[in-house]
Amino acid sequence: MTEKIINLETVNPIEFFGVNNGKLDILKKKFPLLKILSRGTQIKLSGAPEQVDTAKEKIDLIVQYLERNGHMSENYFEQILGGDDAETVDHFIERNPNDILVFGPNGKTVRARTANQKRMVSGADKNDVLFAIGPAGTGKTYTAVALAVRALKNKIVKKIILTRPAVEAGESLGFLPGDLKEKIDPYLRPLYDALDDMIPADKLGYYMSNRTIEIAPLAYMRGRTLDNAFIILDEAQNATDLQLKMFLTRIGANAKAIITGDLTQVDLPKNQKSGLEKALRILKNVDGISHIALDEEDVVRHRLVKAIIRAYDREKEREQQTS
Repeated sequence: MTEKIINLETVNPIEFFGVNNGKLDILKKKFPLLKILSRGTQIKLSGAPEQVDTAKEKIDLIVQYLERNGHMSENYFEQILGGDDAETVDHFIERNPNDILVFGPNGKTVRARTANQKRMVSGADKNDVLFAIGPAGTGKTYTAVALAVRALKNKIVKKIILTRPAVEAGESLGFLPGDLKEKIDPYLRPLYDALDDMIPADKLGYYMSNRTIEIAPLAYMRGRTLDNAFIILDEAQNATDLQLKMFLTRIGANAKAIITGDLTQVDLPKNQKSGLEKALRILKNVDGISHIALDEEDVVRHRLVKAIIRAYDREKEREQQTS
């Protein structure tokens, strides 16, 4: 049994412990075998030596972050506790200005926020095609759009093309009001939302009007050759084998493509198979194509999203065992 006392005098205790001790509760759940007590500006750890040392290392990182930044969200708090590799530590503590992908409106900075998101950036820089696969909330689409906007601003490409399969997820397109654009736009809304964070509204409107940035359903890509473009296929799990092959063969000279998807959320009719799994398998060892797998540790939405993903994964395993 080992005991260690950590002083938090250099940071605001409320920022460390959280409102109603919300962050302290996260710390206790991360280290359930430790006895963790807080008193004033001190925190006391008791338990097995290895566990105590690991918890102290994580707490020291959090304190360093708070000393430099003053505030930390619960999501960041949990990500530091869960990050075991040097990339995660470097991201949160060093805050290298070179990590910034895009400066958005009002001075907002957009950067990769997890180790796997940073691997997405590195993979996209080194390869012309990248597959980013993982559950909802892991920042696949957001990071991909940030990379595209960075490439456009740096004049690496001349246009951005964002596309999704227009697949119905429980609702019927035919019953939605409006013309085709009005029916399709809700499916493409996440792409608009990401762009809104990265480009001022007037400039985004200009880019959209002159087709520097184009957002369209996947079916509209057929027959085109996309040169000097950064192309993103989002929700690729809802593309059939033929559609995915069609998309991949649109890539022209000086073009880059990112394909994002979540194989656990296929909305295709039961008689149609997703083409994403096949594409991942047969393109695994093709030079110039990178594959990045994201997981619940990359979730950057509300911290409960991570718990929800884990719960569904456990249920899926249970169903597979009983079937």
